[in-house]
Amino acid sequence: MFSKQTYINRRNQLRAQFKSGVLLFFGNDEVGMNYEDNTYHFRQDSTFLYYFGINKPGLYAVMEIETGNDYIFGDDFTIDSIVWMGSQPTIKEMASMVGIENTGSVADFSEKLYHYPRGTVQYLPPYRPEHQIKLMRFLGISPAESHSKASIPFITTVGEQRNIKSAEEIVELEHAVSMTTEMHQAAMRFAKPGMTEAQIAAKVHEVALAAGGGISFPIIATINGQTLHNHFHGNTIKEGQLFLLDAGYESPMGYAGDMSSTFPVGKTFTEKQKEIYRITLAAHNGAIDMLKPGIHFRDVHMQVAKTIFDGMKALGFTKGNTDDAIANGAHALFFPCGTGHLMGLDVHDMENLGEQYVGYCGIPKSKQFGLKSLRLGRELKPGFVLTIEPGIYFIPELIDLWEQTGTNKEFINFDRVNEYRNFGGIRNEEDILITETGHRILGKPLAKSIEDVETERGLAFK
Repeated sequence: MFSKQTYINRRNQLRAQFKSGVLLFFGNDEVGMNYEDNTYHFRQDSTFLYYFGINKPGLYAVMEIETGNDYIFGDDFTIDSIVWMGSQPTIKEMASMVGIENTGSVADFSEKLYHYPRGTVQYLPPYRPEHQIKLMRFLGISPAESHSKASIPFITTVGEQRNIKSAEEIVELEHAVSMTTEMHQAAMRFAKPGMTEAQIAAKVHEVALAAGGGISFPIIATINGQTLHNHFHGNTIKEGQLFLLDAGYESPMGYAGDMSSTFPVGKTFTEKQKEIYRITLAAHNGAIDMLKPGIHFRDVHMQVAKTIFDGMKALGFTKGNTDDAIANGAHALFFPCGTGHLMGLDVHDMENLGEQYVGYCGIPKSKQFGLKSLRLGRELKPGFVLTIEPGIYFIPELIDLWEQTGTNKEFINFDRVNEYRNFGGIRNEEDILITETGHRILGKPLAKSIEDVETERGLAFK
C-alpha cells in the first residue's frame, strides 16, 4: 500500500473532474474454484486498488462529489472467519489507512444507495457477473443494460488519470519488470530437449512465487508459438524447435510486468530461425526507437507492419508494393495482432473500461483483420507505460484459409509460405516508459539479440 496521502490525492484529482453526482466502486469478491470455500487466488479490482488501496474482498466504495465525502462499506470478519484466517483489521481501520473516515456495513451501503436520487449514481462497466447482479440488486439495472448504462465521463476520467504513472508507480513497475526478466532468464537457463512445457512453466512460476508476488497473467510457455495465447503445457520439447515464453510478474501491490522471449530448444538457432528472428528484432527495435511524446502508437504499429512485410519480401514470402499490401492488411498473415498495449495495475491496463476509451480516446477501432487487434492507437504522453511486442507467426489454418479464398494473393507467395507452415512463431516483448523527451526501457535487460540468447542457452547445457 502507498501512503495515505497518495490515495487522498488520487480521489481529489478524480473528484475535481465532476460537478455533481455519486461515483460508485465495486471491489471484487472471492470466487469458488469448485465449491464456495475453495477459492481462486483473490485479486482486487484494479480501479478500486488505485483509489482505495485495500486488498480485501467484499468491499464497496462511494464518492459523493458535492459533499466531498468518501465511504467504504463492507462487513467485518466474524469469529468463525478469524478462526480460519487469523486476526484481521476492521473495515474502519483499513479505511483510515487510506484517509477515509466514513465506513459502514453492506446493509448500510444498500440503505445509502437507496437514498440517492435516481440518475445521480455513476459506475464503471462491470466485467464480472457478480457485479452485474449487484447493479441489479442495488440500482435496478438489468445485466443486459449494465454496460450501456455505464458512465462514459467516469470511464474516460479514470482512464486519463490511471494512464499517467506517478513516480511511485514507476518504482513498482520497474520492480515488476525486473522480476519478469528473471523469470525469462530462468527459463532460458533451464530448458533442455526432453523436458515438457509444463516443467518450464513451473520454473517460471517458481521465480515469481519465491519473490513474494505472483504472475500477472497465465503463463504462455510453448513450442507452438504461432498460437498467440497458448496456455497448453503438455508437449515435450525437442532439438530444432523454437520455444516461446510470454510471462509476467505481478508485485504484491498489483503492478504488472509483461515480457516475451523466443529461444531455441537446443543451444543455437537454425539458419532458418535466425532469418525470421532478425526480421522480428528489426521491427521490435525500430518500434522502440520511434517512441516519444506526441507520436501516435497506430503509426508505430504501421511502421512495424512495413518492416515485417519488407523483411519477408526479401526472403520471398511476400511481393508487390509494400504500402498497398499494408493498406490491404496483407502483413496480417504473419502479424495478426498489435504491436503493444498499455500496462500498469492491469497487464492490459484498464481493458475492462473499454479499449476505445482508454487506448483510442473514444475513436472507433479499425475492423480490419489484424489491425482490429491493436489495443493502443492514441497519441503517447509522458507517464504512459506500454509494451512493444511485434512477432511473426506461421498459422497453418490461417495460411490455408487465405490460400483457399485468394485473400491478398497478389501480395503473398503461398508456395514459399507453405514451406514454413510448421515453423511456429517468434515474439520478443519489452516494457517501456514514455518520458518527457523520449522513452526508457523498464527493468533489467533481457537477452534478445541472437548472440545474447544463444549465450543464455549455453548456460542450460553446462
